[in-house]
Amino acid sequence: MSKNPYLENRKFIIGGIFALVALIYISRLFYMQVIDDKAKLDARNNAFRYLTEFPVRGYIYDRKGKLLVFNDPAYDLMVVPHNVLYCDTQALCKILDIDTAGFIKRMKRAKLTPRKESYFEKQISSETYAKLQEKMYRFSGFFIQKRTIRRYPKKIAAHLLGYIGEVSKVQAEKDPYYKEGDYIGISGIEKSYEKDLRGIKGTRIVMVDVHNKEKGRYANGIYDTLAIPGKALYCTIDAELQEYGEYLMQGKKGAVVAIDPSTGEILALISSPTYDPNLMVGRERSKNYGALQKDTAGIPLFNRALMAAYPPGSIFKLIDALIGQKEGVLKPSTVYPCNRGYAPMGGHPKCHAHPAGDLYNAISASCNSYFSYVFKSIVEERKYKNFTDGYNNWRDNVMSFGVGKHLGSDLPYELGGNVPTVKYYDKVFGTHHWFGNTVVSLGIGQAELTILPVQMANVVACIANRGFYYTPHIIKAVGDPKNINTKYAEKHYCSVPYEYFIPVVDGMERVLKPGGTAWTSAIKDITICGKTGTAENPHGDSHAVFLAFAPKENPKIAIACVVENCGFGGTFAAPIVSLMIEKYLRGHITRPEMEKRMAEIDLIHGKNLPTTGHH
Repeated sequence: MSKNPYLENRKFIIGGIFALVALIYISRLFYMQVIDDKAKLDARNNAFRYLTEFPVRGYIYDRKGKLLVFNDPAYDLMVVPHNVLYCDTQALCKILDIDTAGFIKRMKRAKLTPRKESYFEKQISSETYAKLQEKMYRFSGFFIQKRTIRRYPKKIAAHLLGYIGEVSKVQAEKDPYYKEGDYIGISGIEKSYEKDLRGIKGTRIVMVDVHNKEKGRYANGIYDTLAIPGKALYCTIDAELQEYGEYLMQGKKGAVVAIDPSTGEILALISSPTYDPNLMVGRERSKNYGALQKDTAGIPLFNRALMAAYPPGSIFKLIDALIGQKEGVLKPSTVYPCNRGYAPMGGHPKCHAHPAGDLYNAISASCNSYFSYVFKSIVEERKYKNFTDGYNNWRDNVMSFGVGKHLGSDLPYELGGNVPTVKYYDKVFGTHHWFGNTVVSLGIGQAELTILPVQMANVVACIANRGFYYTPHIIKAVGDPKNINTKYAEKHYCSVPYEYFIPVVDGMERVLKPGGTAWTSAIKDITICGKTGTAENPHGDSHAVFLAFAPKENPKIAIACVVENCGFGGTFAAPIVSLMIEKYLRGHITRPEMEKRMAEIDLIHGKNLPTTGHH
């Protein structure tokens, strides 16, 4: 029988393939066992410890380079339950100052993931850390992990800076960067700039002996990955102005927001009562947070600057004055009657005694009757076939000032306020059953109309610029102070042309002249343009409101202040704004008596209250 040469060749080919595969496996096995140290590392996992290297969280500075937030070292005691072969429980409990029940509770929680590291005790002190280091050989499966916690050299800007907290299980499942128990920004800048601040984690591999003592880095650290520090943030706020504003607002509920109108940079953002941001770090954080939550009198955790929707009161008259001129129903020379109230509605809204006059006088005297007429003339313009078309036109103009919607700042949890819709009033009064006089109190900033303090400041910034604003924002640069944030460089124009702002600004200047509602808050040699407001509050005493910008030409600061449940804007809000303007523009105060009086007034506890006020 003859041999088939084709089959003979195929036999050699198949044999060669098998030989080649065997050679590859042998070579790879030799490389792993003799040459590659990394394979040894994998094979001897129980002799090594993988430690997470937490990056240093980015520092935060104010607009002048003053440090607002830095880091302190902290230590966490970790445990891998599977590796706990022996543990001197009594000694460990004594060092940590916990009882046996506390030890069992912690271990029970850790055993849910027996082969993974878990937090046993977080943020232990340096003294406790030193004691543990001496006795780690008595606690197999335990090790110490270093990290940092936030510190605040000045006890200011708590709502603005925000705080960090532990990552929840749900958050860890959504983002693979985090594991449960890590820290993440919860509010303020810490939240909105979390990805810039957090940096990138690294890993350190250390050798451990039979006594649970670290013996140094494996292979001199060539398999370690370095942690990359978080980026520094450079705020727009002026730390001195922020601190001064918080000083003036102590003992009061309310908010102050100051903006540089030429850039939209927030110079100060104050919510009062506030709290020491250092309370929200360290092992006492949970206890302190609970105590702050229980403070129902002041609600210090509530950020009023971004989340409290107030009726704007008389400051809203400025917007109606602008819209009325634009719509051609109002001129600076227009005069409306005032006999302590709006006559077409039986004297409601009511008004205080003052001489009737033109637009300038109506602004400086804050006439309710005048602006009721103005509002009615806007929404009931004859050019509109249906009244609701006129109302919608008014509403669109109002919202062009950044009112009733999110401004889009770089701070979280900003609400939108409310400019009521036709649909809402149709539901309340019935379709075609309401008109200008039905909702005339909107014209003086009342009824369902609400504005946030940050929006009030933005409105006055828009007026200071005579028709446009930049989105208010809190971060000037990221990583490098020269790396200026250009995201908010776009101008947003309101619907009212430049020329109509001239008489309104002149009227605002008169507010701080003799006869104006805030004349006692005038500053010598600094021309302030402002507007007072007394916002009726359905839940109690009226709120005092004041907004202003200065100087009149080339303004450097636009600011709004709300002080809750105290009545007249000229008595409470205007002096605070005036003092802050002087502090920012001059760097010092020339009216120490006013400063002392404002700082000492405690409206929350009813101390040192004045007896007179202005509308």
